[in-house]
Amino acid sequence: MKAFKQFIFKENVAGVIFALPFIIGFLAFLVVPMGFSLYYSFTDFNILRPAVWAGLSNYARMLTDERLRESLWATFYFVVASVPLRLVVALGIAMLLFKSTKMMGIYRAMYYLPSMLGGSVAVAILWRRMFFATGTFNSILDVFGLNRNHPWLGDPNTAIWVLILLAAWQFGSAMLIFLASLKQIPESYYEAASIDGAGKVKKFVRITLPLITPTIFFNLVMQTINGFLAFNQAFLITEGGPLNTTNFFALYMYRHTFAWGNAGYASALAWFMLVVLALMTGLLFFSKRFWVYEGGFS
Repeated sequence: MKAFKQFIFKENVAGVIFALPFIIGFLAFLVVPMGFSLYYSFTDFNILRPAVWAGLSNYARMLTDERLRESLWATFYFVVASVPLRLVVALGIAMLLFKSTKMMGIYRAMYYLPSMLGGSVAVAILWRRMFFATGTFNSILDVFGLNRNHPWLGDPNTAIWVLILLAAWQFGSAMLIFLASLKQIPESYYEAASIDGAGKVKKFVRITLPLITPTIFFNLVMQTINGFLAFNQAFLITEGGPLNTTNFFALYMYRHTFAWGNAGYASALAWFMLVVLALMTGLLFFSKRFWVYEGGFS
């Protein structure tokens, strides 16, 4: 019995030692910074001077912040437009890459590449130049006689759609998850449907789509969270303009911290966004019961 207890103790010690790097990293880079952020949200804080306690003034300021409302509207608009578009593109590409061929591995890697490069500075600059009045996109339209040298990035009605298209182009991670889900559907389902005379569209609507709704839900939640935290696109391509139509929440929070010296207010904004994300995620989970099939493949 004593030997058994010593064995269990050694096993526990070994487990703690192996888990220690994660625990230290979790505390140092997540829990502790969140604690400091919560404290600073109740202070008048500039990163160049000590924090001064301000109570709820930062949260009260949000009620009259017109730029905050513009930022929230731009962020919601971006999420509502880009997330469904990205999921549709990702599912469509996954369907195309579903069949196994000799070159399919290369094709999948090539289609995943935009998601690896899409957040880089180089791609953002390239995307920006593509949508200049004299850029590649207008040159392509010129081939079809549609080019009017439209300033896509300078027009408040089209600037955000440049960022939405970039977000839709970064479909790789969602595509791989859809592809893995499609491979889990038993082939016998499609064979039975074929015997009953079902076509490709009917198979997709009656078999594929219902069975991958859990995957759609997972991608929807993850992409929605990522959409609300979008920063690089607006910062590097449009700089929040024109007329604040692409001044996303993360960019607005960044400017308060590093450009305007309001780190305390920025911390309050961060916690406000946490509440917004919690509410949106809760709403998605509430809707899950109405459209997500969880009966499995049996």
